[in-house]
Amino acid sequence: MRDLTLIFGMALAAALGVGLAGALALRLLRHRSITVHVCVLLTITVAAVVAGVAVVAQAMFLSAHDLQVVLLTVAAAAAVSLAIGWYFGRRLAVAAVWADQARERERRIEKGRRDLVAWVSHDLRTPLAGLRAMAEALEDRVVDDPATVAEYHRRIRVQTDRMTRLVDDLFELSRINAGALRLSPASLSLGEVVSDALAAAAPLATARGIRLVAADAGWPTVLASEPELARVVGNLLLNAVRYTPEDGTVQVDGGRDHDGVWLAVADTCGGIPERDLPRLFDVAFRGEPARTPPGGNGESSGGLGLAIVRGLVEAHGGRVNVRNTADGCRFVVRLPAAAG
Repeated sequence: MRDLTLIFGMALAAALGVGLAGALALRLLRHRSITVHVCVLLTITVAAVVAGVAVVAQAMFLSAHDLQVVLLTVAAAAAVSLAIGWYFGRRLAVAAVWADQARERERRIEKGRRDLVAWVSHDLRTPLAGLRAMAEALEDRVVDDPATVAEYHRRIRVQTDRMTRLVDDLFELSRINAGALRLSPASLSLGEVVSDALAAAAPLATARGIRLVAADAGWPTVLASEPELARVVGNLLLNAVRYTPEDGTVQVDGGRDHDGVWLAVADTCGGIPERDLPRLFDVAFRGEPARTPPGGNGESSGGLGLAIVRGLVEAHGGRVNVRNTADGCRFVVRLPAAAG
């Protein structure tokens, strides 16, 4: 009994030594990944067993050959245990990280839904209140002179158009998120799409004294669906015009490189806070209130315009990004080039 107690004590002491060293290693590696922690834990466990067996085997006065056999057997078992433990530990770590990322993504999506409902409710409530007030005024004949009646009719039409655009944006975004968007790619002249978008944005730009600049020639051919591409260019242009102060400039460029076709829309908005750049394409994100353009002109997009741009570009197999420039920001869209 005394021998067994002694053997147990020797094995326990060796294992404790390994365990204390492992605890120190874990403390030093506390900021490393889950995979590293799992591998260190497995190494500590296996090393504790090996240390205990080695100490006891040496104390038993085995022959050199027998001691070598014991150590080789333990080493083989330790190698297999570490290999299997590392493989499954890595899978467990990846699963844990994936689950954490999935929860974080779900939280972001849920927050995006709440923000979207709040923004849309606000953007619908304001024009609806105005429409109701003007309709009641017309119905009760509070206003009856032709000029005021005509102005009320004009405002009703403007507010109706605004709500129609918002509903169209919501429908487009729902198609993108549901995967129900069906594209019809064809070879398109990027210059023609840009020209149409510039013509559509010209009235708003002229009213605000903003110059629209684009090349007359040299535009590449892109492989894209025309309605969706026109929506992308139009949204980027209107977004640039809304945020550019009076007497500013919005410039549209395009070209082709080894990655495909690129389109850039640059403005002189003064730049975007760096902390807002990663969230700029999120649904219902509008940034700081000071940078949010007024909605009374019928041009509010409900914070959906850039989210739609990203969804449509990614549906084409492309990508979109934004960066600050010296006096504003520059959006760059990359799309596949047409064959030939």
